[in-house]
This record gives sequence, C-alpha cells and structure tokens, in this order.
Amino acid sequence: MEYLVIGIVVLVGVGVFRYFRQKNVVTILTEDQFREGYRKAQLIDVREPQEFKKGHILGARNIPVTQMKQRLVEMRKDKPLYLYCQSGSRSARAAQLLHKKGYTDINQLKGGFKKWTGKIKNG
Repeated sequence: MEYLVIGIVVLVGVGVFRYFRQKNVVTILTEDQFREGYRKAQLIDVREPQEFKKGHILGARNIPVTQMKQRLVEMRKDKPLYLYCQSGSRSARAAQLLHKKGYTDINQLKGGFKKWTGKIKNG
C-alpha cells in the first residue's frame, strides 16, 4: 500500500512538473488567438505527411515532429512559430525540442487541428 501511495505521488509530481515546464516553453492559444497571429508567423503542421495531405490549415508547412531535428534550418529563430498537430501532444513535444534549440516565440493551437474551424486545404 505504501508503494502505491508513493508511486501516485511521484506520478502527480511529474505531471505537475511537466505542466509548468511546458507553460514556460510555449504559449497555448485559443483558435481566435491563433488566427490573429498565424499569418505573420511561421505556421508549422507537425503531423506526419499522410495526415497533412488529408487536410491542413491554409498556409501551413509540414515539418513532422519526427523530422524536426533534421529540418531546423527551415525555421527562423527571429519569427514567431505557430505549431499544431492533431490534438496538441505532438506540437507540445515539438515546442520542447525547439525551445532546447534556442527558439523563443513558440505558440501552440489549443486542441489541435481536430478543433480548428477555420479555412483548410485538402490534398
């Protein structure tokens, strides 16, 4: 029983730590906030190419999180980054990686592409 309680406390502590670390790395934006700024920023879809081809936010570039380390040269550090994925977890990972590489103005779409109601491009 003691080990179970200790395990739960550790898991909750790790979750809280990740939450606050994530808050310092990325600004999570509502769809309206995201829409206000993404045209002046680097709009990056971090999903896999097959997902991107099925539909993406108009004007987005596809740089999958799985390829991000190799494609850093495609993103400027002096312009805001607007990231999204399907639900938000991959764009959060991408934000962590970009932060470690020196990017500072990183923004993420709350709820991801599945919550997006704006213009999209299919195919």
